[in-house]
Amino acid sequence: MANPTLIQELENYIEIHLNEIVVLEKMVNEAHLESLQSEVEIEDFLDSKLQPTFQELLLTYIDKTGELDTTIYKSAGIDRRHFSKIRSNPSYQPTKPTVITLALAIKLSLKETDKLLNAAGFALSESNKFDLVIRFCFEKEIFDRFKVNELLDHFGLKTLG
Repeated sequence: MANPTLIQELENYIEIHLNEIVVLEKMVNEAHLESLQSEVEIEDFLDSKLQPTFQELLLTYIDKTGELDTTIYKSAGIDRRHFSKIRSNPSYQPTKPTVITLALAIKLSLKETDKLLNAAGFALSESNKFDLVIRFCFEKEIFDRFKVNELLDHFGLKTLG
């Protein structure tokens, strides 16, 4: 059973973040559209903004740990064939839970996790309980997948694979 103090802290955390409102997205999108007026500007923009793919970023993070791939994918609860697809297919599109379990296995910071999720086309929303529990775990450096699943289960949320 999860620590009651940790559960209370997580409940407070979720309530605070669910009540915050993000209103800048539309303004940012409009600013980007106005700045991209010609094909040359678009090419320059792409050259300056294009980030590594999910696969590139994941493999970079794994290499930085010094751990073997097998250690990482087993810790993430991913089988060898699934990880082989990730490693061999540059355009592989993972699910959000797969990205999260890999980030937990690598013990990424919240900033690194956000970057990895973004590379896969995902984000941790501050208006979604599942995402807030995950964010909380990264902020508190709770990297044990089973402990994270216990916290998700406590709130009646779908657990990680």
